[in-house]
Amino acid sequence: MSGGDAASASGPERGRSLPARVTALSRLSGWRRWLAAWIAGLASAGAMPPVDAVPVLFATLPALVLLLDGAAAAPTRSRRIQMAAAVGWWFGFGYFLAGLWWIGSAFLVDADTFAWMLPFAVAGLPAGLALFPALGTTIAILLWRPGAARILALAVGLAACEWLRGHVLTGFPWNGLGYALAAHAWTMQSAAIVGVYGLAFLAVLIFAAPAAFFGRAGITPRSGMMASAAALVLLAGIAIFGAVRLDRAGPVAYAEPEQAIRVVQPSIDQALKWNPDFRDQVFDSYLDLSRRPWGGGGELPEGLLVIWPESAIPFFLTDASAAAEAIGAGLPTGGRLLTGAARYERTGPDATRTDFYNSILQVVPDGEVSVVYDKVHLVPFGEYLPFQETFESLGLEQLTQLPGGFSPGRDQGPVGLPGVPPFSAQICYEIIFPGAVIDPGQRPHWLLNLTNDAWFGRTPGPYQHLRQARIRAVEEGLPLVRAANTGISVVVDPFGRILERLDLGATGTIDTRLPASTAATVYARLGDGPALVVLVLAAVGLVSVNLRRFGHD
Repeated sequence: MSGGDAASASGPERGRSLPARVTALSRLSGWRRWLAAWIAGLASAGAMPPVDAVPVLFATLPALVLLLDGAAAAPTRSRRIQMAAAVGWWFGFGYFLAGLWWIGSAFLVDADTFAWMLPFAVAGLPAGLALFPALGTTIAILLWRPGAARILALAVGLAACEWLRGHVLTGFPWNGLGYALAAHAWTMQSAAIVGVYGLAFLAVLIFAAPAAFFGRAGITPRSGMMASAAALVLLAGIAIFGAVRLDRAGPVAYAEPEQAIRVVQPSIDQALKWNPDFRDQVFDSYLDLSRRPWGGGGELPEGLLVIWPESAIPFFLTDASAAAEAIGAGLPTGGRLLTGAARYERTGPDATRTDFYNSILQVVPDGEVSVVYDKVHLVPFGEYLPFQETFESLGLEQLTQLPGGFSPGRDQGPVGLPGVPPFSAQICYEIIFPGAVIDPGQRPHWLLNLTNDAWFGRTPGPYQHLRQARIRAVEEGLPLVRAANTGISVVVDPFGRILERLDLGATGTIDTRLPASTAATVYARLGDGPALVVLVLAAVGLVSVNLRRFGHD
């Protein structure tokens, strides 16, 4: 990725105007260009939780535009594409490196086995994900034209490739730029119409707008003022829409008939969770929290739904009848427990094959255990290995260390239990996939997310995961109940408002009622369709303008 084709910035910097200094970004060459793109990407990650330094994007995205101006000035089409892709890759590599470094924490839980993989996870994943912004900037440069229109080109390219990132090779739509617009309850409400991919398009239009003041061609004070004014109006419109929507929502409404819920967060260190010496201690901590007086002083209500997080039980509950009976004995009349747990099935000829599942199990007062849900969307390298047999023959294994890894369950639609409003079950990162958390033809009443973010300790990971879960509630117009081993456990209403919360590292329970859902949102009815149509129309408009311009040249 050399870049000696472009002229280096020249001349003394002293005495140059601010526009000239900023525009000099477009004249960077070689490693200076890639370094500037990488730094812009690193800084852009600061807009994500828990930092939420969203205004940084008003500097970093215009810088990306100017770096692409340098690519647009290359003498040949092929060179323009190569330079734009390289700028996008370095920007994406910095962005994902700064935003996802915490994934390496999971490889230190069992450091003796997995620490050697740490550099590959911390640098390899960002390097792979950076291919998507590289494609995005390539699309943008193909649509590029001088002036404010180039901001639209970048918005189309990056938003389209964020959608692709959420779908290609099972998808990994973590930390999309749209989440920067969801840092406040007001601004996240637009997700109910356009979803997080639509928010990504709007975010680039808004935050890259200052680039309309700078550039080597097609830049006038008037164009800069118009583009910036339009961005501010758009941002204000998003905020006003959200404020009005929340005002009309009024106070929190609860489901009828009433459904009492207890969310248990034990905060068990991942390194101890599967240690056989702590097995009884871990299980007893769950039992003790589950049996606490209701609301700190009353009897547990009839029909109570107790919820434990993902993989809460450090053994196969289906093989432990005494443990199941102990759980059932602590439940009130009509109550039930939902818990994350690993389970297995004997399959194949003569039951010689064992399939493992990351599941949600139900336990009722008589100790009966039944399967509620098997995780469908598994984590590559965490819960299974792509090309499992090949990698295992090389000595690699997934973090779960189960023979053959987990098997995917089947998508079964809403879960219906007697006396409980039907819900959509999502285990761990299944909640991060926009448009995939419910079956549009079988709308549930609420979302249930069980997760175990203890793998990532006190890092940005759990905060980022929570933000994405909240946006699913807004997109679908459904309340969310989230149980996390070490946090952050929450109960969220269908407008993304956190009603109850147990912070990262806290131990305790949430005792509350299930919030009511709203009518299906625009996004719940139409999905990503409208946002994709807008992207296509914008791209077609830019292409037609470019064709007309070339026709006059």
